[in-house]
Amino acid sequence: MERTTVSSSNLVSVGYDSDSMTLEVEFNNGIYQYYDVPEYIYDELMNAPSVGSYLHHNIKNIFSFAQI
Repeated sequence: MERTTVSSSNLVSVGYDSDSMTLEVEFNNGIYQYYDVPEYIYDELMNAPSVGSYLHHNIKNIFSFAQI
């Protein structure tokens, strides 16, 4: 999956696959995939003033995930 570099202290890059609704996030300590994420969540994440804060409040502990 292609990821886009983001400006964040914890996150390195973010990618999204609309067919599988999978959000892929590269953190400083690993890569995680979040499943069944609507595309609008990805759009909001990429346009958020703080990508890390948006991820923490709107994605973590809400969507199932796995470290890859």
